[in-house]
Amino acid sequence: MPSSNLSQLMAPLDAVFASHAEPEALFEALLPAVCKVLQTDRCFLVIRQPSTRLSRVFCWQRSPQFPDLTTHRWQPEEPWENDDPMFAAALRAAPSIFVEDVETARATVLNLEFERVNFGHRALIHAHICQDGTLHGILQPCIFGQPRIWSETDRQIVARVIEQVKPLVVQYGETASL
Repeated sequence: MPSSNLSQLMAPLDAVFASHAEPEALFEALLPAVCKVLQTDRCFLVIRQPSTRLSRVFCWQRSPQFPDLTTHRWQPEEPWENDDPMFAAALRAAPSIFVEDVETARATVLNLEFERVNFGHRALIHAHICQDGTLHGILQPCIFGQPRIWSETDRQIVARVIEQVKPLVVQYGETASL
């Protein structure tokens, strides 16, 4: 894809980063913008405090029919790596995972029953926000009800968003009051 097209698609996301200095306001503005640009149904951002395994979730969904996963305070992180291969991969700082259809994905990629019970989506991006080999957050845009082929452009957009949001996620996780 020519860089000018990617720049056009990134423009609303770049505007969010340019217009929000306060992390919580940026996170809350970023999620609907990600959904609009990627044409997804829901997007959530998990921010972690790696040393304490506390996390907080910001979430935006296109419709109230999609579950809201927002947490309004820091909470102990579930040991999801025991049941969720994607979370285990994220903890290893493995590359982000693009799942076109949870119903047909390999068991080494995801635990279908875990996804059904906890998230309900059909296609997702499990984008890992890592610094120095440590997981600080996960950005997860997703689709409900149907599979989705994630294009190279989608992948480029997610990679750029991750790089832009990473410093804020890391700082927020390290400095936010519990």
